[in-house]
Amino acid sequence: MAKYKLQINSKSYQADVEPDTPLLWVLRDHLGLVGTKYGCGIAQCGACTVHVNGEAVRSCVLPVSAVGTSKVTTIEGLSEKGDHPVQVAWDEVDVAQCGYCQAGQIMTAAALLKKKPKPSSEEIDAAMTGNICRCGTYHRIRQAVQVASTKTK
Repeated sequence: MAKYKLQINSKSYQADVEPDTPLLWVLRDHLGLVGTKYGCGIAQCGACTVHVNGEAVRSCVLPVSAVGTSKVTTIEGLSEKGDHPVQVAWDEVDVAQCGYCQAGQIMTAAALLKKKPKPSSEEIDAAMTGNICRCGTYHRIRQAVQVASTKTK
């Protein structure tokens, strides 16, 4: 066991866990931040996506020991009031069906828009390809990212 000091959602946390513990389990089981979901456990579905220094990262395969002093943002920290442009667009377009993948989808979309505020449909598709939606709302996901791109600064 080792103690890890983590910067998550602009707050300091401490976790006493094994170095190879995936960040996902630290977030969910040790810190109570359960918005990030477990999907496949092999970084293929995107449900566990968080931001590490602004980059979309699959937390199910990222060992906590690799986080170091990086700044982690989870869906809970994306916006204080749930009013991030991507979250607003998700509601406007009515993207979610079952909702399980949505935190990961939103985090991936937010990272894309931070890098590329006005992406083309092809760029949206390329960025979002690694996120699986078992309900098949891909056309609404693309539409919501397009809507959010008109709201970003």
